[in-house]
This record gives sequence, C-alpha cells and structure tokens, in this order.
Amino acid sequence: MKEVSYSKIALTDPVAADAKDRRERPLRTWAISDLKFHDGKVLVSGLSNKEFGSTFRSIPFPFKDTQEYASLEIWHAAHGAFETHSPIKTFDIIELDEVDYLMASYTCTPLVLFPMDELKDGKHTKGRTVAELGAGNSPLDMISYEKEGSTYFLMSNSNRPVMRIKYDDIANFKDTMTKPVTVFAETAGVAYDNLPFPYVLQMDNLDATHVVYLQRQSDGNLTLRVRATEWM
Repeated sequence: MKEVSYSKIALTDPVAADAKDRRERPLRTWAISDLKFHDGKVLVSGLSNKEFGSTFRSIPFPFKDTQEYASLEIWHAAHGAFETHSPIKTFDIIELDEVDYLMASYTCTPLVLFPMDELKDGKHTKGRTVAELGAGNSPLDMISYEKEGSTYFLMSNSNRPVMRIKYDDIANFKDTMTKPVTVFAETAGVAYDNLPFPYVLQMDNLDATHVVYLQRQSDGNLTLRVRATEWM
C-alpha cells in the first residue's frame, strides 16, 4: 500500500480517546460510526467531544482545510426520551418532495429524518422520528435499490434479519413520533418486511440489479454472497 495515492483530513473535535460511556465502554470507537460519499462531499456520522455528542459532518472532497458539523437530537421511542449522546449507526440519503434528507438509524432502533439543508456548521438539529424498529437491536448497514420502478431500502441488523422498507411508506408518513413504545422489541411507525437473511454484517450495490453482502453462517463461517434484487 506504500505506493497508493491518498489524501486525508483530521476530524475536528472528535470524542476523546479516553472517553467512556456509563457502562465503562470506550467511546472512541464511535468517533466515526458510518460514512458515505454524496454530492461531492464525504458525510460522516459519529461522536464529538461536545456536550451534545451525536454529530454529523460534511467534508468537501477533494479535502481542504474545512469541514462542517452539526449536533443531532432525536426522540427515541424505545427509551421514551429525547437523546443527543447516541451516534447514528448507519444512514442513507433520501429525497422527499425534491429535498434531500439524512435518513439515520440508531441502536434500539429508531429511524429518523433530518433535512440536509438544516445540518449547518455549529447548528443543533432535531430530527423527525418516523419509525421504531425494535429495542434490543443495533443497525449495521443501509443501502437503497430500484425494482420495477419502485425504490426500497435495506437495513441489516445485529439481532434482527435484514429489513426492507418501501420508499413510498416513508414518503407517505407525515407524522412525528412523540410517544414511548413501552413493550420491549415492539415496533411502530413506518412499516417494514423481514427478509430471510439473518446475520448480514455489510451490504452494497454490486450493480443495478444485484446486491453483494457479507453474512455470518450458522457454522461460524463468513461468506460473501451476491443476490439479485428481484429476490430481495
């Protein structure tokens, strides 16, 4: 790798190297929790060292000496509370009514929308929670794909199979969740389908009609698989 060309930029105000959560687990691992390239920018979710730790960064590429980051707040229905300290675990960009939104998922498992044009440098932004996808679970990865003229999102999880969410169901959900979900692992808000693919760790679009994914098998082996979106 010594001959590989690269560029780099340091995060501004990342969570401290020795920071720990209330269970004494290190938080530094969540300085970067997910990233994507969109519209000429590297988008990065994670934790900062600020009071409101949940952070979303927008970094122009090619890298310059500049980056914007906003702090985030969500209503977490499974916890029955507003939260600012938990990082986004995975996200995608969705366009609704010609406006780009950050669609983010967190541990235990809220799904939240943030207008991209409100994620300004130094601004604190409250998201609109559109689903509670079940406590006792953490999202791992999220992608989108087209099939028969419709858009779908796939989300893999630590303790649930891959979820399939329809774009139209998100677009048609105009409410904001504000009430707790008091029954453990119960879901609410935007509907989803469970696909018969458990223990999927990571996914990506291979081409317009296929998804490639990394899956842990029941015998412990890790396999790389390709599947047509026709069957997803």
